[in-house]
Amino acid sequence: MSHPILDLILSRRSIRKFTDEPVPHEILVDLLKAGMAAPSATNSRPWEFIVITDAEQLDSLRKVLPLGKYNAPVAIIPCHNPLIASNPANLLFWQQDCSAAVENILIAATAMGLGSVWIGVYPLHLLVRAVRRVIKAPVWITPLCVIQTGFPAQQKPPRTQYEEQRVHWDRY
Repeated sequence: MSHPILDLILSRRSIRKFTDEPVPHEILVDLLKAGMAAPSATNSRPWEFIVITDAEQLDSLRKVLPLGKYNAPVAIIPCHNPLIASNPANLLFWQQDCSAAVENILIAATAMGLGSVWIGVYPLHLLVRAVRRVIKAPVWITPLCVIQTGFPAQQKPPRTQYEEQRVHWDRY
């Protein structure tokens, strides 16, 4: 059975080639709104987002990401900031909270005609420190990942990775 939201989710693929076309500021704000609409443990919302569109800053970021050297015109870096979270649950669940925000951004990007790719940073301390240095964040800020996004220069067909043998009903 087809459903527009399911079709959108299945069409979200990792895109690693982008055009040079800049992404309008309004679209970036909409992506951030989608991210901040994500669920969060006890509504702690421990996230902040660094948005990079400056070419030199993007080059600096690419240099420290062994698996993130793509030509995207935008990088969004969701970060954990324990000082702004609304309660202590953020210390236990920030990875889940920020990951939910990331997935919302990735799906929203697809809905807006953008391509995107999620590049892991945390828990690799070398990458955390390197990205933190590039974005000039204080030591209590932890970047979870880098989302590279822009208008796609490649197309991939929608797909599901559903595997019935990985589903257990009522018990293992």
